[in-house]
Amino acid sequence: MTTDNHPDTVLIVDFGSQVTQLIARRVREAGVYSEIVPFQSAAEAFKRIQPKAVILSGSPHSTIDIGSPRAPEEVFSAGIPVLGICYGEQTMCAQLGGKVEAGHHREFGRAFLEIENDSALFDGVWAKGTRHQVWMSHGDRVTEIPAGFRVIGTSAGAPFAAIADEARKFYAVQFHPEVVHTPDGAKLLRNFVHKIAGIESDWTMRAYREHAVEAIRQQVGKGKVICALSGGVDSSVAALLTHEAIGDQLTCILVDHGLMRKNEAADVVAMFREHYNLPLILVDASDRFISALEGESDPEKKRKTIGRLFIEVFEEEAKKLGGADFLVQGTLYPDVIESVSFTGGPSVTIKSHHNVGGLPDRMKMKLVEPLRELFKDEVRALGKELGLPDSFIGRHPFPGPGLAIRCPGGVTREKLEILRNADAIYLDEIRKAGLYDAIWQAFAVLLPVQTVGVMGDGRTYEFVCALRAVTSIDGMTADFYHYDMEFLGRAATRIINEVRGINRVVYDVTSKPPGTIEWE
Repeated sequence: MTTDNHPDTVLIVDFGSQVTQLIARRVREAGVYSEIVPFQSAAEAFKRIQPKAVILSGSPHSTIDIGSPRAPEEVFSAGIPVLGICYGEQTMCAQLGGKVEAGHHREFGRAFLEIENDSALFDGVWAKGTRHQVWMSHGDRVTEIPAGFRVIGTSAGAPFAAIADEARKFYAVQFHPEVVHTPDGAKLLRNFVHKIAGIESDWTMRAYREHAVEAIRQQVGKGKVICALSGGVDSSVAALLTHEAIGDQLTCILVDHGLMRKNEAADVVAMFREHYNLPLILVDASDRFISALEGESDPEKKRKTIGRLFIEVFEEEAKKLGGADFLVQGTLYPDVIESVSFTGGPSVTIKSHHNVGGLPDRMKMKLVEPLRELFKDEVRALGKELGLPDSFIGRHPFPGPGLAIRCPGGVTREKLEILRNADAIYLDEIRKAGLYDAIWQAFAVLLPVQTVGVMGDGRTYEFVCALRAVTSIDGMTADFYHYDMEFLGRAATRIINEVRGINRVVYDVTSKPPGTIEWE
């Protein structure tokens, strides 16, 4: 699906900042569609999209360096509003006749902005003469602003921390309004898209649903479509949206690889068959998967084995249906962005979904990706719009290889069963304590370590279970969840009492980075 159907788009030119995605999210939260393009292809995208406004992102580069990235000249000559952020401010000044110098005063972290003048950017948010917290992250600074600009804000390290050319609707700030550490940043971006660029809030999930249904119909025509349903939110929303567009031309296939959580396959099947009357085939391939994984301890080999078997099983099922022309995949916008590199020019390879990597090529199918313009929180909003129950939409993410990667060391049927039971008790305790929605992801891990314990009058020699819970916005970074000890004690006691095979429970207090969320 292309973005030609979004007449009011804000184009974000990405110079390689770690937080460019946040700019897109803040603009969309304001009800306006935004698209990110790498600076190398910005001129082409500008022509194609004809945006109503442009935002220039931050960057690890220095504008002083020869060959450092620049914005396409047409951005400044098109007569539309432009907002430069951090590096975006510097390149804007450099390109419009100002001066930027390196190595003056580095500002990293919290800083305070003094509002020197009123401006449309600060309207209703920051008044002249007040002082506000912002987030800085720069080593260069502007030393002379281009003709037509005036200073609207200063900080201790940046005399031109915010500048404006109101006549041309050009604005630039040295701080990062998109991050949460600039508390009023989202309001400034709202001012930019609504008051300065004059764009209405018409980017809603209801509008997206209509647009996506139409796009799927156009792409698929009368073709046969299959969807690999994993039981997760992304594949479920993609399936429902496609079903709404083409009805019985779609068949969903849920492969139960025996590595799902307790009762998970049955719950997903019940929801889809009872509530949505969707053609769904459940394949119980657990023996096949677990036999192939038995004793395997290398995490990468586990993933590869699961991926290969998934393709084989899926292919067999598709053949029984007489093949298909299209495959529905729940690719999200961050996957699309991540696949665009900044060094060798944009590439178009999208990282393969754990379930369906390599499938379309082998089976000569075309991909239908109805969610590829959406962030995770937007997929959840769309799920709500499609009538999925809150309990399902709010579910914690679950990895494709499932419990296999929560079983470090060799995988066995017995260990998977022990882990499934411990995990169910842990999640049950989290729900009872009312903590489920406060946590991004929580799960148990069965360690390949046995320890001595005492149960009753006898000694035991059984497994150690680690509990993991993290908070996160998007899974890119995460912090461990700070439980009170009473909760952990209660969960541990239940697991040890009710799950045969575990006699010790530990809690993982590692953040990401340096650790990953999953153990393998």
